[in-house]
Amino acid sequence: MNFAPRLSARAIPRGLRAIGQQHQHHGQNIVRRWTSTAAGRGTQVSLGLSWKTGHVVGALAVAISAGYALGVYNSGSASLGLLSHKHEVSPVYGSIKDFERAIVELREVLGEDAVSTDDEDLRLHGYSEWSTVNCDQLPVAVAYPKSTADVSKIAQVCYKFKVPMVPFSGGSSLEGNFSAPFGGMSIDFAHMDKIIKLHPDDLDVVVQPSIQWMELNEQIKHSGLFFPIDPGPSAKIGGMIGTNCSGTNAVRYGTMKDWVINLTVVLADGRVIKTRNRPRKSSAGYNLAGIFVGSEGTLGLVTEATLKLAVIPEETRVGIATFPSIRDAANVAMAVIRSGVQVHTSFEFAKTDQEGHELWSARKQTLWSMLALRKEGSDDIWSTDVAVPLSRLPDIIELSKKDLDELDLFAGIVGHIGDGNFHEGIVYNRNNPEEVSRIEKCVHDMVDRALEMDGSCTGEHGIGLGKKKYLIKELGMDTLNVMRSIKRSLDPLWLLNPGKIFDAVPGEEEMKSKK
Repeated sequence: MNFAPRLSARAIPRGLRAIGQQHQHHGQNIVRRWTSTAAGRGTQVSLGLSWKTGHVVGALAVAISAGYALGVYNSGSASLGLLSHKHEVSPVYGSIKDFERAIVELREVLGEDAVSTDDEDLRLHGYSEWSTVNCDQLPVAVAYPKSTADVSKIAQVCYKFKVPMVPFSGGSSLEGNFSAPFGGMSIDFAHMDKIIKLHPDDLDVVVQPSIQWMELNEQIKHSGLFFPIDPGPSAKIGGMIGTNCSGTNAVRYGTMKDWVINLTVVLADGRVIKTRNRPRKSSAGYNLAGIFVGSEGTLGLVTEATLKLAVIPEETRVGIATFPSIRDAANVAMAVIRSGVQVHTSFEFAKTDQEGHELWSARKQTLWSMLALRKEGSDDIWSTDVAVPLSRLPDIIELSKKDLDELDLFAGIVGHIGDGNFHEGIVYNRNNPEEVSRIEKCVHDMVDRALEMDGSCTGEHGIGLGKKKYLIKELGMDTLNVMRSIKRSLDPLWLLNPGKIFDAVPGEEEMKSKK
């Protein structure tokens, strides 16, 4: 990968060229609901945040402060501007010249090799074949920090020039979580992949965001401890925190939020905070770590995490149980969770550790197995997830399986039965509009069904770009506006991973879906 400097007065990186063209045409960024490498095909969805160049004017600060500070009297009841967001203004980012200056200054601060504008590097950090959502815009540069201090410097420069910042960890997100719809700086934590300190007597470990959970467990297994959250094999701690993921161990160990003790976070303006100290129990103020877990990098950049550890079980056995139908399987799983009664059915048990690894890898490698079966040049995989209360899991799985069968495409369902979360994976031809349309309806019906069952539009993939339209239906306008208020207080210029989870200004979908 070439990290040599490429920016000059005459040589503008691809990301900057695209932003310039976008500004000339006064167009909004377009989200592609597909995973093709070929541009220009697929369903197009407007982001709701238009690109604007120039400088932030005083009116922006006045409008924001007025919107938060004043109560608004409406229909005889007091409503804080904090929640109503009647005075919101779309964020205004730096000009192309500002972006160029930011890149030059960052190279001076971090070193030439720490900032890349290589076209292939930009593509790797703005597009994912795993994601069902991609956008045409790429980041204008990729920064490679080596420490919290480096991340703070990056944030200070980006804040100065009003450059959006998009954190990048393992790059395995499935809902466009690390895409760069407004260009900006991708911050790749690849060099921050270390264990900082293991505290075996306290059953915790301090790590950087780019260490893989499997690598973490490999490095600490000598202590007799392990980190039990186990999503896909490529997942790294930073992304796991960002999406509040779970995994196949969820029924026993819960989700990511249950295992985070504290976080070191760089805020949008470069300030560094630590959410709390290291005791397992604390009532000292707000649970700030809980605010950042699941925020997808929209509130701050996580540079260190203190994680709880568990004792490695003395014995682990892996087995496969077969059932007449998917409903029977889900029903039995729920019964096991509720009662603990041993189930008598056809079981295949691994006789050795190697056999156990092979059986378990069939579950852990599902996505990659489906990717391997695609036809080169035409097929892609549409992967998404929902979560429902445990009692409704058999119902939604049975109905979703029926919909998948009617698609007459290669598709599968995998799930974390213990936390009511399941995933659909569908292999499809991205060049076939009719096929894409049918899949969109199938996925939409699955999400709607989950919400009708008092569930969630996403169990662990996060909202990203792909699930934004469902969030208003799940949470309601007031709840979303509370989230906006938190975002505005920590990131007033809307620089951190903009376009994800929700937009700065409520769009049509939100306005017509008030709860």
